[in-house]
Amino acid sequence: MSKVATMKDAVADLVRDGDTVAIEGFTHLICFAAGHEIIRQKRRDLTLCRMTPDVIYDQMIGAGVAAKLVFSWLGNPGVGSLHAIRRRVENADPGPLEIEEYSHFGMVCRYVAGASNLPFFPIRSYYESDIPTVNPRIVPIASPYDGTEVYAVPPLNPDVAIVHAQRADAGGNAQIWGLLGCQKEAAFAAKRVLVVCEEVVQESVVRADPNRTVIPGLIVDAVVEEPFACHPSYAQGYYDRDNRFYLDWEATSRDPEALAAWLKEWVFGLESHRDYVEKMGAERWDSLRPGDAPSGQVNYGEYA
Repeated sequence: MSKVATMKDAVADLVRDGDTVAIEGFTHLICFAAGHEIIRQKRRDLTLCRMTPDVIYDQMIGAGVAAKLVFSWLGNPGVGSLHAIRRRVENADPGPLEIEEYSHFGMVCRYVAGASNLPFFPIRSYYESDIPTVNPRIVPIASPYDGTEVYAVPPLNPDVAIVHAQRADAGGNAQIWGLLGCQKEAAFAAKRVLVVCEEVVQESVVRADPNRTVIPGLIVDAVVEEPFACHPSYAQGYYDRDNRFYLDWEATSRDPEALAAWLKEWVFGLESHRDYVEKMGAERWDSLRPGDAPSGQVNYGEYA
């Protein structure tokens, strides 16, 4: 059964006010287009979760969709701060933002606990860390085997996980290559899963290369084909990271009026991500086109 939908319809169906939403992807495959559609549909009071929140969460929080942020490291990678988030946290401007901080590994373990239906996950790496002093949900416990002190983190079960993949079939079987984050863990932990991909391919393509299938269709609620949906992030093999955008975002993010103007022009003023792609222009996309680096093939063999 086909699960293919438009981004507008998928977000309208799966993302609700007050939801806990995780947009995962590490360095690449960060689905900005889904975040923009959530802004466009004016969702409110979301709890946004992400192992490494960057510019997309700055845009979403600057647009007023979130009441809380659950995260590890955050920043504009390679540039500096996320100023819309800082205004909310430091000055409650234009309103307060609740934060809940973990380490990278702490966030991964929370997703694993959520995906595994565990009440908590033990983690050793908070030893001598200051993070437990600012987050009471990170709790020291004694090992039942040798009494060693470790820390427990609670499970994370988002209402919605949004994962970008290079390709998926119409049933939601999603394939990823290149850097992997915790997309699989977030998807299995979530109540509802939206897969966005660069292209929807035939099931035979997925079946011919099964080890790249990170998200199985049986846990997916909707599939959206949205080329260039990760911009200014990148999709390995499809387009490169737009470093110019991240540099430009520093000035935009610092100025609330400039941020509001950007949202008006690039999100609220457009009907869809396809309009965003067209507005960005062919010259910009051509500058991000990667070279070829094909992967080798293997022979799975065929039973007689």
